[in-house]
Amino acid sequence: MKIKKHIIYILLFVVNVCFAQNSVTKKPLTEIITAVEQKFDVKFSYAFDDVSNVFLEQPNPEFNLQQTIAYLNSKTLLNFKILDDRYITVSVIEKTISICGFVYALENKDPLFGASVVVNDTKKGIITSETGRFQLHDVSLNAVISISYLGYKSQQFIAKQFFSETAHCNQIVLIENKEVLNQVLITKFLTTGFQKLMDGSTVLNTKNFGILPGLTEPDILQSIQILPGVESTNESIANINVRGGTNDQNLMLWDGIKMYHSGHFFGLISAYNPNLTNKVVVTKNGTSSEFSNGVSSTINMFTKNELSGKFAGAAGMNLISADAFFEIPISKKLELHISGRRSITDAFNTPTYDNYFNRSFQDSDIKTNSENIENQSTTSDFVFYDYTAKVLFDLNEHHKFRANVIGINNNLDYQESITQNDETESKSSNLAQKNLGFGGHWMADWNSKLSSHFTAYYSKYTVDANDYRIETDQLLTQTNEVLETGFKFNTYYKLNDFLTLLNGYQFNESGILNETAVTKPEYDRTKKDVLLNHAFYTQAEYNKDKTFFRIGVRANYFQKFQKLIVEPRLNIRQKLSNQFAAKLEGEFKNQSATQIVDFQDDFLGVENRRWILANEQTIPISTSKQASFGIAYNQNNLNIDVTGFYKIVEGITASNQGFYNNFQYINAIGDYSVKGLEFLANKTSHKYSTWVSYTYSINDYKFETFTPSVFPNNVDIRHSISVGFNYDILENLKISVGGMWRSGQPYTSPVEGNETVQSGNVTYVNYGAPNSKNLDEFKRLDASLSYKFNVYQSINASLKVGVLNLMNTKNIINRYYEVNPNDSESTIQINNTSLSLTPNMSFRVDF
Repeated sequence: MKIKKHIIYILLFVVNVCFAQNSVTKKPLTEIITAVEQKFDVKFSYAFDDVSNVFLEQPNPEFNLQQTIAYLNSKTLLNFKILDDRYITVSVIEKTISICGFVYALENKDPLFGASVVVNDTKKGIITSETGRFQLHDVSLNAVISISYLGYKSQQFIAKQFFSETAHCNQIVLIENKEVLNQVLITKFLTTGFQKLMDGSTVLNTKNFGILPGLTEPDILQSIQILPGVESTNESIANINVRGGTNDQNLMLWDGIKMYHSGHFFGLISAYNPNLTNKVVVTKNGTSSEFSNGVSSTINMFTKNELSGKFAGAAGMNLISADAFFEIPISKKLELHISGRRSITDAFNTPTYDNYFNRSFQDSDIKTNSENIENQSTTSDFVFYDYTAKVLFDLNEHHKFRANVIGINNNLDYQESITQNDETESKSSNLAQKNLGFGGHWMADWNSKLSSHFTAYYSKYTVDANDYRIETDQLLTQTNEVLETGFKFNTYYKLNDFLTLLNGYQFNESGILNETAVTKPEYDRTKKDVLLNHAFYTQAEYNKDKTFFRIGVRANYFQKFQKLIVEPRLNIRQKLSNQFAAKLEGEFKNQSATQIVDFQDDFLGVENRRWILANEQTIPISTSKQASFGIAYNQNNLNIDVTGFYKIVEGITASNQGFYNNFQYINAIGDYSVKGLEFLANKTSHKYSTWVSYTYSINDYKFETFTPSVFPNNVDIRHSISVGFNYDILENLKISVGGMWRSGQPYTSPVEGNETVQSGNVTYVNYGAPNSKNLDEFKRLDASLSYKFNVYQSINASLKVGVLNLMNTKNIINRYYEVNPNDSESTIQINNTSLSLTPNMSFRVDF
């Protein structure tokens, strides 16, 4: 027993000695300074914050004063300077250091690929690699480093906290933001800034946007077209077809405001300024029950929603437009974000503008009148602009208020002049297209489990045209106006860390006006409809380990028709192994406002679509049912996704489809069904990303009153392939090359040998079987180059060059026929072509 006691005493002694040695290994610098002051009878002058967190080993007791100061200078990032025999100053060394670190998720310790690491008050920053690693050079010692990642709480550090005498990098752990259950599944998807969420939706984060083939700006509606199942049959973002649907079947929201217009230059440029947009969420199926009124897809756009507390902004110009945006802090609780963009084409004529103009107006009165009428000359002036403003106010930590406005404008002035008998007569026509929206938000956290979000909005879309024809001395005035107001109230109750319940109510009042007036002969037609819609919805969302599901239901009540439409929603993702996952999605949705294509009242031939409301007689409320099932593979940054889908949309009208055949002026109600397969393979690394996507679909109409009743859809694209490759040549120099190929869309040709038919005094084209032929395949190669550089410490600049249709391929995107004015028994074939080789260049400065 005595031996054991002696052993225990010895062990305790050794442990105490070890702890004692460890405790004196490093001491606070403040204690060491005090000891040096007493030993050498000197006085140190310093700021407490500079030395308070510094620890180091005690200097050798045999050192003299000079040796002690030299030792302190070598072991710290401080400058110890002897002024005289009595005083010594201590200051922070004005130099830069290199920092590095690894960013991980707290829950599973997985590295976060694509996390944003930014040096505050500068434009210096980097994205973490596949291992979560980052490294920044020439960083000021006292610089504040912000590390953020979508779905996680951001963290900030002082740069000197990363300083180490060893080569080891710090480990930074980010905590999941529990308010966001829908986690990021793939952090770098196709290119930097694209992410895949657990529910299958895709997020475009414009702040971290990389580069895509042909683009010089992160154009929202152009960028999403690289996703499988998303097409634009005529290159226009005003005609985006998601899984066979028409553009008006896409629900577009800007900060909760429903938008009825999407493009500048009549569809070639997105009307939403990408430099102020924070993120865009694209959902093709399995939509949350809080969204409806769009039977095809949901494109939800968000601007920055958090106070930054600092002034920031950017300005840029390309060969079409110039823009600027600013984030202006007014106080600690109040901030203003503003942006504006305007075309520069009225001041500068560029090849990009010429190509866009020819593409947009090739089949309009602007291009055709001057060719058909002798002694006539025409001039046109086209201008577009957009603006946004947002006020952010945080009453306190639990109550936040937001208010915003967005305005989109396109204006075309068109002048015609005819010279007869040495006299010239000139008349002007005009087309103005606008969408104005206001929105307000109140976000409240009532306790740790219950939160709410109240949204109210106002949206007004108008298109006005005054078309004066000199040859007939006739004035045609047309108006299409949509006015919608609404509000939505959502409550979120978090049962636990994995399950959240959503309950909500939404009210909408939609009014649509259509007016046409003609002089000589006088004619006036005005039609206005109003529709009230009430909706109640509930939803449960669960996300834990390998399982994600979201199940909900929405009940829509249309007061005018006393009609109730119930819409179930389902979204399930189950991880089968470390590499494989299965997903099942389904939804019912409805839509009460649609666009018809009017070839007679066509707004100068430029815009032939106008919004109308359902009346449940000739125009029913459209409804859709969709189901999809897929398998996803993810390993070593290789993502493969295969999804099969089936969708049926009922309640469409013939006037809604824009037929160029014998059904062009017939009123009928029908449906379309589309079934297909989407495939996407994407391999990413820190320096490159490459992808290939393929979509196969069969899309057919069914109109019971037509003969034949079943025939191919106007946007029946059977095969579509997209490939792309991004590569970082240098840290700041990136290149992107990509191409697309798709089978030609259907068209209808006249009956051979009997091309026209006469009805009364009018001769029509005698079309054959509807959509029985196909145009030649569409193919295009695009490329972009991006270079970023630092202008000043807090000012960054970027130069981007892009080329659309690099091989100058002539693609026919639409074909129809007209009666030959010189021979009423024959027809003339009209071909609309795609953009020719179109270069663009942009220069931006961020500060």
